[in-house]
Order: sequence, then structure tokens, then C-alpha cells
Amino acid sequence: MIVKELVTRVAYFYFSLYRNGFRSMSKQSKTLWIIAVIKLVIMFGILKVFFFGNYLDSKYDTEKEKIEHIHKELTEIKK
Repeated sequence: MIVKELVTRVAYFYFSLYRNGFRSMSKQSKTLWIIAVIKLVIMFGILKVFFFGNYLDSKYDTEKEKIEHIHKELTEIKK
């Protein structure tokens, strides 16, 4: 019970810290943050769906084959 209350207080502290920080920003700063968030949504949300399909599922059937492929790609030294 004490841990849950502590986590809640810490979460509220950080939330209020960011909320107050964004409230005191200038209009130009808020606009730049909005642009940055929109760019991130486009890059990770939209482009990932259309350009980066699920490569491992289309090439390998089992989890073991997928793990072996990833291990080989990460550890093999290419010339």
C-alpha cells in the first residue's frame, strides 16, 4: 500500500513538473514541440507500417529460426 502511494506521488510530481513547464513556455516553443511530436508520429507510426513490413515473419516460421537469424546478423563481422 505504501509503495503504491509513493509511486502515485512520484508520477504526479513528474506530471505536474512537465505540465507547469509547458504552461510557462512561449508560443514559439510550444509550436516547435508540436512539430517535433508530429514528426515522430509520422516517422514511427505511419512510415513503419508502409515501408518496414514484418521481415522475420515472412522469412522464418519458428521462433528458433528467427532468433538464429538475429544472432547471426548481430554477431557476424561483414567485410
